[in-house]
Amino acid sequence: MTDQTKDRVLIFDTTLRDGEQSPGATMSHAEKLEIAGMLDEMGVDIIEAGFPIASIGDFEAVKAIAEQTERATICGLARANTKDIDRCWEAVRHAKSPRIHTFIGTSPLHRAIPDLTQDQMADRIHETVTHARNLCDNVQWSPMDATRTEWDYLKRVVEIAINAGATTINIPDTVGYTAPVESADLIRRLIAEIDGAEDIVFATHCHNDLGMATANSLAAVEGGARQIECTINGLGERAGNTALEEVVMALRVRGDIMPYRTSIDTTKIINISRKVATVSGFPVQYNKAIVGKNAFAHESGIHQDGMLKNAETFEIMRPEDIGLKETNLVLGKHSGRAALRAKLKDLGFELADNQLSDIFVRFKALADRKKEVYDDDLEALMRDQSGSDGERIKLKFLRVICGTEAPQTADLTLEVDGDDLQVTAHGDGPVDAAFNAVKELFPHEARLQLYQVHAVTEGTDAQATVSVRMEENGRLVTGQSADTDTVVASVKAYIHALNRLLLRREQSGGDVKQVSYKDVG
Repeated sequence: MTDQTKDRVLIFDTTLRDGEQSPGATMSHAEKLEIAGMLDEMGVDIIEAGFPIASIGDFEAVKAIAEQTERATICGLARANTKDIDRCWEAVRHAKSPRIHTFIGTSPLHRAIPDLTQDQMADRIHETVTHARNLCDNVQWSPMDATRTEWDYLKRVVEIAINAGATTINIPDTVGYTAPVESADLIRRLIAEIDGAEDIVFATHCHNDLGMATANSLAAVEGGARQIECTINGLGERAGNTALEEVVMALRVRGDIMPYRTSIDTTKIINISRKVATVSGFPVQYNKAIVGKNAFAHESGIHQDGMLKNAETFEIMRPEDIGLKETNLVLGKHSGRAALRAKLKDLGFELADNQLSDIFVRFKALADRKKEVYDDDLEALMRDQSGSDGERIKLKFLRVICGTEAPQTADLTLEVDGDDLQVTAHGDGPVDAAFNAVKELFPHEARLQLYQVHAVTEGTDAQATVSVRMEENGRLVTGQSADTDTVVASVKAYIHALNRLLLRREQSGGDVKQVSYKDVG
């Protein structure tokens, strides 16, 4: 390692090898080529494209990636035998920069599997690394389960691999067993005590079984490692691997204490994260660092107010840094007036303080029923006039009984001109029963011309917008309302239309006092 590269950290991505080994994460040939192209474009230094001996499909994918890649070194994985290594070389040899990565398990548990003594394994390491180096100038060697290997033996086999021609020594925490202080100390000690260590690159490969993969990888860099092995979204066996996006952004954000460069174009991160999630079938958890849906989302009213005044109050990086357009102020039951006003302004609604107070009450009522309030929900609330002052008819209570057995029933309470009226009515379905109940309490001759329902947001808690159009003596009125309960939205829209009909009568000089209703409660 030269003085010019001491502050440089190579990014070794193994999404297409270790990531694909996650049960159920198998990717197609075309998907692997597309992801490899995205990795190359974003500046990944080494792409571990697969395990060529594993299958014909894996071999063909590694070979195709090697042939198409423009910048990255293309690496294939091989066990410690000549057949694996030869197959690996055949797959990567046409890359502009090929690498063979060979490994063997060196801990007592792993040595017991092939039933090799320490000396027998040492001989195999020398033979296989030598064979790989005779084929390729760029050879990486890994002592699998290094963090549970005896120190004296680990030091011995690393020295053997270096003397046999390995140019990169990777120290894997195969089962996510180590802790950051141990990770740093192990790399530091290997570099200090092994002859020739200054001429090769030490790498770290950490699994996330105890949730410390990223911390262990960054600690290894502090100890002298200059290659981090990682995957997009932390995809990998069991609990996964070090996540590329986490180590890259940690090095970028905390350059004050970790002044190490990478070649990654971070603005490409969100796109490849979403692509890998799609093709692997492993969705990114909402609270995942950097790329999770909530990583740049704020619902708390205090946080939202701070974000509106200065984004740095609650964000240590910009969403644009990873390719997102903007922070998402999520509107929910914890949101405050400042965030609601800002969001409505973005949607084109400029509200006076009294208008904001009115919509805020209805917004809070909606947020108590929904996990998240979307832009379309807000637009629906702004269109919904059912809560306006001056209405003669208001909904107080509604309960419907529906199902496979008729009749469908609606229990309804309306406030009409300040009086509460109650009725139970039946109908052909819950909406028909509810509309019949309204007509029982407020008789009218208006004819329903249109009834239309739209779900304006996603999910089973979607808010429905209901539109109705009614006609009376040539007068056409429309009513609209929104609610997570479709029947409630329907009744509100129906009442909204009736209130507008009364207003039209008044405006046309009709005798509103002649409009009658009856108390059937």
